Amino acid sequence: MGDATTQSRRARLRAETTAEIKAIALTHMATGGPAAISLRAIAREMGMTAGAIYSYFTSRDDLITALTADVYDSLANVLEAAHRHAPSGRSADKVLAHAHAYREWAIANPEEFRLIYGDPVPGYKAPEAGAAQEAEHRLCAVLLGLVADAWPQAAASQAGCDYDWSDFQPSLAVMARELFPDLPPAVVALCLRVWSRMHGLLTLEVYGHLRHQVHEPGKLYEADMHDLIRTLGLEDHAEVPSANG
Repeated sequence: MGDATTQSRRARLRAETTAEIKAIALTHMATGGPAAISLRAIAREMGMTAGAIYSYFTSRDDLITALTADVYDSLANVLEAAHRHAPSGRSADKVLAHAHAYREWAIANPEEFRLIYGDPVPGYKAPEAGAAQEAEHRLCAVLLGLVADAWPQAAASQAGCDYDWSDFQPSLAVMARELFPDLPPAVVALCLRVWSRMHGLLTLEVYGHLRHQVHEPGKLYEADMHDLIRTLGLEDHAEVPSANG
């Protein structure tokens, strides 16, 4: 019983220390950019020796990979919850719920947003496989599922858009075909276009490029999302509200 309690305590302390290392890394990135992430700097701030912190992460790249996996999973969780709690089963409402959740998460977590969607971390080489890639694929699958759900209504709006599976990276094509074997490759193209519409204005907002142009960037984003719904041929039953930027 004593050994089990000791191991449990050690596991809890290790988890807490790991979480603190990650939090400090994001703070350093927020103030100094991705290049500011340094295990030695984090160790100094925590009062740890360099050797001690390397027992948690073997390298800076190992830390960045762990952070990236966490961020992808966190965002996927948020978006999946948004789909479940959409006000109705209509595709338009699910698209809006997804868009709102995406923006709220990005505004609340700008450092995490920049980590996965900003400039590459200097000198960082992502592993070809592992937790980060699995989490990224999961996030991609969430959006793909959203678009696949809307496809019966949206297909007509994509008439004349010819795509083949060879137009996409093999990993993306394989995932899409495994998840939705009955859907055409045009669904993947539409998925990427929907993402670009949501991502474009949001990136400008997170990076501060809209602050001198509009007072309420959320209002601009909301209008664009309703326009996206109409472009997809979905029934938009909601009025465009006045968002609090």
